Amino acid sequence: MINLKRSCLIILLFGLWACEKKVDEEVIPEPTEVQISPKVAHQWANMTLKLVKESPENSPTYTSRTLAYAGVTMYESIVSGSIIFKSVASQLSGLSDLPSAQGLDWETSLSAGQAGILTALYPHTSDQLKEALQNLHSSIVAERKAAGVPDSVLTASAEYGKYIATVIFEWSKNDNGHEGFMRTFDYSYTLPQGVEYWVPPRFGQSSINQPLHPYWGQNRLFVPANEQLEIPEIYEYSAETSSAYYNDMKEVYDKNISLTQEEKETALWWGDDPAGSASPPGHSYYLAAKLVNQEQNNLFEAASVFAKVGMAVSDAFVRCFKCKYHYHAERPTAFIRRYIDSRYTQFWPEPPFPAFTSGHSTQSAAAATTLISVFGDDITYTDDFHEGRPKDSERNVEFRSREFTSIWAFAEECGWSRILGGIHTQQDNIQGLEEGKRIGENINALNWKY
Repeated sequence: MINLKRSCLIILLFGLWACEKKVDEEVIPEPTEVQISPKVAHQWANMTLKLVKESPENSPTYTSRTLAYAGVTMYESIVSGSIIFKSVASQLSGLSDLPSAQGLDWETSLSAGQAGILTALYPHTSDQLKEALQNLHSSIVAERKAAGVPDSVLTASAEYGKYIATVIFEWSKNDNGHEGFMRTFDYSYTLPQGVEYWVPPRFGQSSINQPLHPYWGQNRLFVPANEQLEIPEIYEYSAETSSAYYNDMKEVYDKNISLTQEEKETALWWGDDPAGSASPPGHSYYLAAKLVNQEQNNLFEAASVFAKVGMAVSDAFVRCFKCKYHYHAERPTAFIRRYIDSRYTQFWPEPPFPAFTSGHSTQSAAAATTLISVFGDDITYTDDFHEGRPKDSERNVEFRSREFTSIWAFAEECGWSRILGGIHTQQDNIQGLEEGKRIGENINALNWKY
């Protein structure tokens, strides 16, 4: 009986202690993140897309790399001001810890960093675009000054942002993609010979009949875990009508000779020819900006979005091109004309690199996976990336905006659109989506928060 009373007393005392602790926890205010509008991040994302679209030698490869360094610079130039997010610099391949700072104006720091990194990455762009970069930065600094930020803080903030951009640009020089705009096409690359191998098309998407960035797959990846991914397996080449390889090609043929108007619109929307748009990775970066603006994330979280998506599309293109120039797989048209229909013409012109795996599928899946980590997948949005573009008279197709009720849906549609375009098979698409998802998951797995 004595033991029972003692036990009850201990339980009672423990209950009182727990209650007191709960009261104490309730009266101590939790630290909260400083709420800063994502407006400046959104402005710089739009400027980045304008730069890559209007600069010479635009390619999906170099654009993807640009978006990664711009995104990482954006994030690292302001993350010191967050109590939730932390630097990921030391977790990236070949990059060390970056110095932190306090008491700065983070909009100014972000702006200075973006102006610095983009100017460094695009020495070949026009004077007008270089001026546009500086004008945007100047206008943001002027707004911050009008908001009451002291000159001394503005100066210190700009210097910090520039410093971060300088360090990251120096790091970028060793990734094997530095100044990739100067060697977009390789005239010395030796393609393998054989009926199953890709040959540059005579009348394709590019007027240059040479392979685009055949060594891009050797570039350094941003996330070490993505270095460990294995190259996806490809179907064994076969012209036998019962083979998986033949049936994949036949599916492309059957679809392309019976495209509906809606399917043509889908194929056109996701074409993203670098000659007329910010290319496929730019499309993904645009959707990131669209969601940031729609959801009005805090500036720090918004910057994490652009860092994640930028690294996602960049690592996706490195991995994808490693696969492309490993197999040198042919595009559907060559096979279809040889074994199915000699008069066949695909809906969309063939790009200047091998087929397997699909770059569209890989990069969109990687980007979607990182976006889902922030916004969830149950979200409604409009993709108006090509809004205002004139009708494609050659194909008699309008550019119509797309409505989505999930983020993953845009990745699936983007991948499927290349089959509608006649330049990829389901094998290219499915393996690309799976690879992209793994790439995005590895980026999400970095320690982004305390």
